[in-house]
Amino acid sequence: MVGIENGEEGMRPLQIVFPCGDIKLEGLFYSVETGGPAPAVVVCHPHPLYGGTMHNNVTYAIADALMKSGIAALLFNFRGVGGSQGSYGGGLAEQQDVGAALDWLGSAKGVDGDRMGLAGYSFGAGVAFPVGCRDARVKAIALVSPYFESSPVSLLKSCLKPKLMLGGSMDDMVPSHDVESCGKEAAEPKKCEIIKGPDHFWGGYEGPMAEKVAGFFKENL
Repeated sequence: MVGIENGEEGMRPLQIVFPCGDIKLEGLFYSVETGGPAPAVVVCHPHPLYGGTMHNNVTYAIADALMKSGIAALLFNFRGVGGSQGSYGGGLAEQQDVGAALDWLGSAKGVDGDRMGLAGYSFGAGVAFPVGCRDARVKAIALVSPYFESSPVSLLKSCLKPKLMLGGSMDDMVPSHDVESCGKEAAEPKKCEIIKGPDHFWGGYEGPMAEKVAGFFKENL
């Protein structure tokens, strides 16, 4: 599976390569036809050391739901994954990758650079969150089963951008009570929800999860 076929048009992504410092990263850009510049979201994949790539059921589902909501999406591989150059950077270097993805997306044809969001799943959420909080281009942040290498409490309390946090009730890797704890610590505006049924991998629950993510961005971008 290389990408998403979107509805009747069967839209496929544009395969791209973009710079990040002295390396190059690969990505998939899903454009939308809105009659004008569209909002857009960078979507970050799960942990590279455990098989995480942009070719993931959760990232695909989010991209598909975004497109159906009139929002463009950029999936990309972190450094050292797939065709992306470099090597695993412990989560810190990957924050540079997110910034580079935002650079590319903000200059992409058909994208409104003033209406960009950032989404991440698992490790991707932990990497995306600090970037989204400090980067003025990011207007809203969605975190799915967010895994943080260290405590995010101070950042959660200081980040005043719209935030969505989603967890699965059967997740034993990022337990629902951890997601709820993040939700309680986070500054407004925020929304935290635990979806009944899914484990960490969201198999069979991709649709409801992705619809909530797309709805959040439609409301905040």
